[in-house]
Amino acid sequence: MLKMIFVVLLVLGAAGMAYVRLAPHDLARWHLDPRRVARPETPNFHLLRMGDGDAPAPLFEMSPADLAERLYAVATADGTTLLAGSVAEGHMTFLSRSRLMGFPDYTTVLIEPAGDGAMLTAFARARFGYSDMGVNRARLDGWIAELSG
Repeated sequence: MLKMIFVVLLVLGAAGMAYVRLAPHDLARWHLDPRRVARPETPNFHLLRMGDGDAPAPLFEMSPADLAERLYAVATADGTTLLAGSVAEGHMTFLSRSRLMGFPDYTTVLIEPAGDGAMLTAFARARFGYSDMGVNRARLDGWIAELSG
């Protein structure tokens, strides 16, 4: 009996892990405008935008096109993939996965002209779970540090 319970739990665990890795991505749900999204009720996100963001949208002394190209290079250097949008649009949604379990996080960025430079608005959030333990904030902070350096 104990052996049967163990096998059932093992199968359920494997099915859960497969779902986390293989669940389809609904682009209508994840590829949004970070200037207009509603703040989630759970603490598993980080929002950079003017007004009610967790931090203000950062400004960069480069053209929007240059910022979009650099951001794409920085984001994809760590295994993150572009899920929707394009560098040319300056509106991109990236998919990052946790190393061990493969939990998906979505980071949507919008790059706009700001004076002689560009502004980066971003919304990073976890798909599963209540808390992301600061992972999305750390990822965005790391990208911005590389772009600023």
